Amino acid sequence: MIIAIDGPAGSGKSTVAKLVAGRMGFAYLDTGAMYRAVAWRALEENIDLSDPLSQHSIDQIVALATNEPVEFGYEKGEALPSRVFINGREVTNQIRLAETDRVVSAVSALPGVRLALTEQQRRFGESNDTVMEGRDIGTVVFPSAELKVFLTASAEERAQRRTIQNAARQGKNFDESEYERILADILRRDEYDSTREISPLAVAIDSILLDTTDLSIEKVVSRIAEMAVERWVMPPAFEDPSIDYTQTG
Repeated sequence: MIIAIDGPAGSGKSTVAKLVAGRMGFAYLDTGAMYRAVAWRALEENIDLSDPLSQHSIDQIVALATNEPVEFGYEKGEALPSRVFINGREVTNQIRLAETDRVVSAVSALPGVRLALTEQQRRFGESNDTVMEGRDIGTVVFPSAELKVFLTASAEERAQRRTIQNAARQGKNFDESEYERILADILRRDEYDSTREISPLAVAIDSILLDTTDLSIEKVVSRIAEMAVERWVMPPAFEDPSIDYTQTG
């Protein structure tokens, strides 16, 4: 079974997807981290990311996505991945830097990059019951996913969440100037992601829209898990041989 969770920047996709995967016992694939890994490598290679990107820069970035596979690592005893690697190098912290935030949308919009990473994502999803999150999972990567959810929240709420998250990671207090910067960046990314030509951010026609502005993480996770159970086709390993399922309603 594939649970596709899409939504704009800062909507809580990663947090919710991880918790849903843990509750359901599914694998979790953070597609956003994959694009971030490629974006960070482009920065590390000093590729010119000026707008508009030159053909030379595009070729270099696509080569990174094609030739440097993104993988996830697990800490002992953890069910969900907590580390991100590209071409064997750990980039877990680097991909969350503000510099990466500013360029990831442009990198992820490149057709060659999306093709390379989409192939990796599909191979993973075809081999596992998976919770996958991103911006085009339900529309492009897995349009036949059994459950599609589109998470959203006000730009202000998303900016506040991201500011609190960054402050906690750095051991700092809430910074109003940082909030204003993140809010401006989220509004910019929303516009860019929604209007790009390749795989724009969009709600799939059969997706369930879930506004999380006034919902706790627990309520969002519970709702998605309930919908997943309703739609989950029971695999053979879960069937009780003493029950004749053809005679049950």
